[in-house]
Amino acid sequence: MKQKPKLSFWQIWNMSFGFLGIQFGFALQNANASRILQTFGADVEHLSWFWIAAPLTGMIVQPIVGHYSDKSWTRLGRRRPFFLAGTILACIALALMPNAGYMATAISPMFIGAGMLMIMDASINVAMEPFRALVADLLPSEQRTLGFSIQTFLIGIGAVIGSWMPYMLAEWVGISKTSEQGQVPDNVVFSFYIGAIFFLAAIIWTVFKTKEYPPGEFDTDGEQIEEEKHLGLISILHDFRNMPKSMIQLGVVQFFSWFALFSMWVYSTSAIATHIYGVELGDSSSRSYQDAANWVGVLFGIYNAVSAIYALLLPAIALKIGRRSTHAISLIMGAAGLISIYFIKDSQLLVFSMIGVGFAWGSILAMPYAILAGSIPAKKMGIYMGIFNFFITIPQIINGIVGGSMVKYLYNSQTIYAIVAAGVCLFIAAVTLIFVEDKDEFVKHKN
Repeated sequence: MKQKPKLSFWQIWNMSFGFLGIQFGFALQNANASRILQTFGADVEHLSWFWIAAPLTGMIVQPIVGHYSDKSWTRLGRRRPFFLAGTILACIALALMPNAGYMATAISPMFIGAGMLMIMDASINVAMEPFRALVADLLPSEQRTLGFSIQTFLIGIGAVIGSWMPYMLAEWVGISKTSEQGQVPDNVVFSFYIGAIFFLAAIIWTVFKTKEYPPGEFDTDGEQIEEEKHLGLISILHDFRNMPKSMIQLGVVQFFSWFALFSMWVYSTSAIATHIYGVELGDSSSRSYQDAANWVGVLFGIYNAVSAIYALLLPAIALKIGRRSTHAISLIMGAAGLISIYFIKDSQLLVFSMIGVGFAWGSILAMPYAILAGSIPAKKMGIYMGIFNFFITIPQIINGIVGGSMVKYLYNSQTIYAIVAAGVCLFIAAVTLIFVEDKDEFVKHKN
């Protein structure tokens, strides 16, 4: 059986470059969606309900996109048409979301903003899912950790730019960071416009700089695949029932990891504003709240910058101690970072907390996929990467359903405790890695 050739660093870079734009948009969403929804009138206890839209659409969209990208072939290839289409829709949503207040007539701008969040995330998922499969499609086993690590590096860089953009526009360019009640500040609005342009440009770069292998050129890395006997939804359900054992094991790790991440994204602004800046609960229009929100964007950029640098070290670390140990240690550092926020009173010291989170985030974006890719049949990369997304979206949906009640009744509306609980979840995720098998032949040989 013909083996896949090794690709150069710059070939891997070009095929992953679109992730830079995807994460620019995703970072804008993560750092500012709660802020925008609170500006439009959402209560802090209800934020998790609006955020359910994002993982719910991802859970539906990614397996479908994965399945049909496995089966398709066009002039642009197998994966590229999907992330180009998703990008165009996501860019439209990015431009519209912060302007929901101007579109409201009979419907509250809060619900229009939530709708834009859903459309944006669905579109980002259409663009994002094929990138994971593309790495597995084009790279031999021994280059997969490098491939996912380069993706993680670019994700980190894009997220830094996206997270810092509102702060930079306000503090460096002088664009207004305050606004009237119920309106999103100009620095946030223009950040979303810039994000849409950057997103589209990065995807176009990958589309025109990457060549995909046509069907049949590299069927597998040495094993025959059973002829496809199922179509559409039936095929997706068939593959779901027959998912690799290592995917199920990794699913437990992913559950606790992404439950924690969801809490961090949803509640960081509120937690830091009230616990460290002394903002009163429910105050989303004061200058102190806007300063806290802008600083959260900077902090999110810091953890993404750390993840980008750390991603370049992951292949060497994994080669020495194995992928599972690398991921476990990284998650523990993230747990320590989140829990430390409770004990910090100086906002500047939160930088050290975010360094720990950056180690965890860098590993979460690379190691599970590198472990998983070795156990997936080549012709099923798209669908199984999509199904694997269930273990990312389901914990976020569960958190979205119960998180608001936990904040209100268990934490007495003190969102800092949701951040501490997120740290505990990352620690549990690290422990569950004991039960995960890494079947990749390359890793077995090196370990």
